Amino acid sequence: MDKNHFDLAVVGAGVLGLAHALAAARKGLRVAVIDRDPRANGASVRNFGLVVVSGQQDGESLALARRTRALWEELAQEAGIAIVQRGMLVAARRAEAMAVLEAFAQTETGGGCTLHTSADALARWPMLGGDIVGAMWSPHELRMESRTAIPRFAAFLAERHGVTFLHAAVTAVEPGRVVTTRGAVDAARVVVTPGDDLQTLFPGRLASFDITRCKLQMLRVVDPALAALPCAGITDLSLLRYGGFADLPEADALAARLRAEQPAHLDNGAHLITVRSEDGSLVLGDSHHYGPSPDPFGSSQVDDLILSEYAALFGHAPAQVTERWIGTYASAPDRALLIDSPHASIRLVVVTSGTGASTGLAIGEQVVAELCG
Repeated sequence: MDKNHFDLAVVGAGVLGLAHALAAARKGLRVAVIDRDPRANGASVRNFGLVVVSGQQDGESLALARRTRALWEELAQEAGIAIVQRGMLVAARRAEAMAVLEAFAQTETGGGCTLHTSADALARWPMLGGDIVGAMWSPHELRMESRTAIPRFAAFLAERHGVTFLHAAVTAVEPGRVVTTRGAVDAARVVVTPGDDLQTLFPGRLASFDITRCKLQMLRVVDPALAALPCAGITDLSLLRYGGFADLPEADALAARLRAEQPAHLDNGAHLITVRSEDGSLVLGDSHHYGPSPDPFGSSQVDDLILSEYAALFGHAPAQVTERWIGTYASAPDRALLIDSPHASIRLVVVTSGTGASTGLAIGEQVVAELCG
């Protein structure tokens, strides 16, 4: 057997690339994953590690998230990836937000979610402050520590499935061949998962889809009062960022009130997601600024917007901010996912909605099934 010939070569070792490698390896195919870096350091590790199901836009995004959640459950058990938290608490700080949650709970996509009065929510989740009118509990979400989960995912593919990892920059992809800075790799089929690198491979094709880049800011904080936070938490601002909520007619009134009361948050795409890590620290975020070449600098004003929402929800500021970072990902105004076919044996796959952790495993399964049979 030619050691340099593979059934499938995957360009990109983020969560989406690993998802394709997993799906192919489970079919018994010989797989290579090629990335310029020896470990993932992009969007796949600069996020919440949160698989969000409730709130995904009805249709393809929701179906992908539901399937991805099931695949993460399997993978976590097989690969020894810790699931740190389960479920998501949506705390409503305004009557208009509660109206959105009530409408959502009546839809098919809200199945399994339960509504709670303010008093009930404060009794069940006493770490909340008093500034809420009600809440919704979703049992569907999973949270992994992405900084450790993604490297463990890659190690599992190498150890259990014999996937080959090659550290090289890819300069060209041709039918049957991937050209790298360390030589060519022969492969019957190729999947390219470029993340938000829109210039190196197939730049003309990517440009035709009006894809840009989104910059986000996140923080890690210490707050002893929330060291046992049992689930992910989001607030009113987040409801406008998830299509499953934002597409409801009731969201219009919420958007109008937020525009009047928190215009700076909306202008910066700032909202609050709070998740807990195994060491008890919390990861907070995030914000959204769009452009073809986002600057690499974090803004203290944006961090303060995120922290102000945290204080409004929990009644106090965190004791300490221990880390701050930015991330970038591909974004498109009219699609959550791009699957393009530059050639019958090549697929170009880009998640354009910042939902790689939530939908990526199912995307990989779907693309490999279609490409490899």
